Amino acid sequence: MTDGDPSQTPSPGPSAEPAPPPPPPPPADAAGNGAKAPEEMSVGELVFEVSDRASVLIREEIELAKTEVTEKFNRLLQGSVAGLVAGVFALFALFLIMLGIAWLLNDLVFNNLWTGFFVEAVLFLLIGAAAGWFAYRSFQRASPPTPDMAIEQAKEIKAAFADGEDGS
Repeated sequence: MTDGDPSQTPSPGPSAEPAPPPPPPPPADAAGNGAKAPEEMSVGELVFEVSDRASVLIREEIELAKTEVTEKFNRLLQGSVAGLVAGVFALFALFLIMLGIAWLLNDLVFNNLWTGFFVEAVLFLLIGAAAGWFAYRSFQRASPPTPDMAIEQAKEIKAAFADGEDGS
């Protein structure tokens, strides 16, 4: 009698036949789908199997790349939206600061209502002109985006091959 433990089977009596050996486990590649073991396949079948698995692997890698790009794009989109919202609030704050400075100039320096606003407008125009001049000078100094180092390396390689042909 057992306690429900299958490892404790009652021993067969003297008249019992020996149990047949358990069937060998299926090969790992078979997985119950009718595939043969690699030892039983011909070269053509092996080539087909390898190419089939390679195409599956490539499809899965492409799918993984698409998923990665989608996740990164979504993160960039979220960051862009948050940056846009921050920019809008900063623009509103700048507008209110400009109004405050204009009213402060009116109260402390000038007695006319419009003078503080014009002084502030001139100040901002000067700052904008200076920033524009700086941008113009920066663009003038910048050269076109060419791969100068790669071009120089290619010229050196070409010269080395030309010297090698002349020397032989």
